[in-house]
Amino acid sequence: MSTQSNNLAAESWAIADLLRGDFKQSQYGRIILPFCLLRRLECVLEASKAAVLAEYDKVQRMNLPEEVLEKMLLRATKTGPQTLSFYNTSRMDLGKLGESSIKANLESYLQSFSKDAREIFEYFNFAEFIAQLNDANLLYKVVQKVRTIDLRPEAVSNHDMGLVFEELIRRFAEGSNETAGEHFTPRDIVRLTTSLVFMEDDEALTKPGIIRTIYDPTAGTGGFLSAGMEYVHELNPAAKMVAYGQELNPESYAICKADMLIKGQEISHIKLGNTLSNDQLYADQFDYMLSNPPFGVDWKKIEDVVVREHTEKGYDGRFGPGLPRVSDGSLLFLLHLINKLRDARDGGGRIGIILNGSPLFTGGAGSGESEIRRYILEADLLEAIVALPTDMFYNTGIATYVWVLSNKKAAQRKGKVQLINGVNLCGKMRKSLGSKRNEMSEDDIATITKCFGNFEVVDARELDKPAEAKSNRGRQSANPKTEAAKTFAAKIFKNHEFGYRRITIERPLRQSYQFSDERLATLRFESGALNSIMQWAYGEFANLPNVIWSDAPDCLHYGDLSSHEEAIRRYIKTHFADLKEKQIKDLFDRSTWTSAKATMLKAKALQTQIGSAQCDDMNGYDDAVSKAAKAANISLDAKDKKAIEAAISWKNPEAVAVIKKIHKTKPDPIYGLFAGEGEHAGKTIEYKADSDLRDFENVALDPGRSVNEVNEAYFQKEVQPHVPDAWIDASKKDDKDQEIGIVGYEIPFNRHFYQYQPPRDLAEIDADLDAVSAEIMKLLQEVHS
Repeated sequence: MSTQSNNLAAESWAIADLLRGDFKQSQYGRIILPFCLLRRLECVLEASKAAVLAEYDKVQRMNLPEEVLEKMLLRATKTGPQTLSFYNTSRMDLGKLGESSIKANLESYLQSFSKDAREIFEYFNFAEFIAQLNDANLLYKVVQKVRTIDLRPEAVSNHDMGLVFEELIRRFAEGSNETAGEHFTPRDIVRLTTSLVFMEDDEALTKPGIIRTIYDPTAGTGGFLSAGMEYVHELNPAAKMVAYGQELNPESYAICKADMLIKGQEISHIKLGNTLSNDQLYADQFDYMLSNPPFGVDWKKIEDVVVREHTEKGYDGRFGPGLPRVSDGSLLFLLHLINKLRDARDGGGRIGIILNGSPLFTGGAGSGESEIRRYILEADLLEAIVALPTDMFYNTGIATYVWVLSNKKAAQRKGKVQLINGVNLCGKMRKSLGSKRNEMSEDDIATITKCFGNFEVVDARELDKPAEAKSNRGRQSANPKTEAAKTFAAKIFKNHEFGYRRITIERPLRQSYQFSDERLATLRFESGALNSIMQWAYGEFANLPNVIWSDAPDCLHYGDLSSHEEAIRRYIKTHFADLKEKQIKDLFDRSTWTSAKATMLKAKALQTQIGSAQCDDMNGYDDAVSKAAKAANISLDAKDKKAIEAAISWKNPEAVAVIKKIHKTKPDPIYGLFAGEGEHAGKTIEYKADSDLRDFENVALDPGRSVNEVNEAYFQKEVQPHVPDAWIDASKKDDKDQEIGIVGYEIPFNRHFYQYQPPRDLAEIDADLDAVSAEIMKLLQEVHS
């Protein structure tokens, strides 16, 4: 920032001296920013003021629509090669508002601006602050202070005025620690992200007459848009950068729009609204995009709109690859930006977006998050990810990352991703601003941008950074743990190295059965939600002195709880509050009880034929039950069979595996077709799978071999030696390529840069424990004495 710009910012912010005491510090910016904007607009309009007023006198009697009137008046603002994008039809200015009626005059002055400029002051809630200033007898003083600041275009260019306004925004944001992160990204992060996005195009941006577009879907106060324009201006002052943005927060939107107006940008390109549910620039694509979307914010309020676009438009819309979980919409913003990339045939585009750690790894194979990562990597859009230090943002201290994406990768970057670990590239701030305790210096930023620009691998290199300050409170260890050195590193991976296939591993179901009295007794009660309450009711009311429930088929009392309904309902309310009224009605229905008893009596009849001994081969169960039912002259429906089997059988790892089907094909044990033995010798057996033993294995992708070859090699090495009866479930296939195993992608950043720290020697730990124990005993002796 130039000395002149810095002085002007300081002079403008000096208005705060008048506000101190009557307004909170966090409110200063809400007053200073719109007043500074007002003064700049007034100075810019000065040259064309007379022409606009003359034109206004002619056209106001024509009773024209506002849009037509505005076009005619905008033409009158042309005093040189450029036509302004705003005007004011009032004959007043800040020096003519007077003192006695200053509030009314100022409000009238503001209403005389053209629609876009007037809207900015409305979203600032400027009228509210004007009223507060007037009530505090400060309005006239502030106006007199503002009107003395020289912001004429001859004295301050649009570029320098933009720097002044940015400095005022920064002071405002840093004075509002509690909300700063909602609308302002720290400058060091903005500078780094902007450099990463633009540096690959430095040569192109220095060409004469260059025109490029920049876009931020979460524009906030316009920090990224301003940084992008500043970066290009430093390279090529003659280049033209056209800014576009959309912002949800009205106040941030007003600040951003004001900033763009001051810089001479087309302010109609800045939109208000939710980018995800109402993209107001849906037809546009851009050269450069920068964004710092909110971390971990859910999108439930707009879920129906987003899901509809995903379902109905697919890849023709923004969210075709997939949808993340509703609790975090970060990846939706990334998909939105990818959709906005200028077509590679037209020169392509680049993206820089700041995300937390969740988008790197959240969601397993087949999930929305994984499918989005899959799309990005398989389309070869991801260039690099940079891990930032913690405590870099005003409203959070969590780990954050800069993702750099492009659809015009350089030849050496194609098919590859660079991971840069910059978590230690920072220094402590003298004074924290909210959660921001660290900041990156120009050297820190240069270290990252140089590594990225050179597309190089950097082995862990120790940095010249001071060690973390240790607390001296409490007892200090005689042998403190050695802290890991602060390092910088970078690695390069092929895209497929982040991918894997999740194969499903099954093992055979092994069951035993036994028609014991204890197991058959459980059939007296329903197996679902009514089980516990039925057991209680049976114990309380089945054997009363005057009424006894018997298992005789003609027992008239069995299951009759009508005379105890009040007591049972009280008990349910206390102990089974989750039961629904329909379930309670089923409890009082005698047929619920008699049906269960009938099943139990059938099972007891089977017991007389089968016996009560334990059997560890479930494969003969169906035949045994059929023969027993025929011998006992009973019929079993599907419900009876299911209930009885559930009661008398259990899983037993020592039992014989349960056969599902016998095949005539050749055995293939890797895929669950085993060679039969004994009576099944010469046949191929398929076993039932035990869902409790089901497991999943992630097999790394290997484009050099077939999918089956990779899966089978992994299975034979990592699974089969440990569980010989396991197999791969070949029915679990990926939806897209129809190969066995569900494809997933994750980027385990921390795993790749993990630095092993050996634990302290046991002797040192024992010595510390002995010292602490001795100290405790000494204190206890002092208490007792």
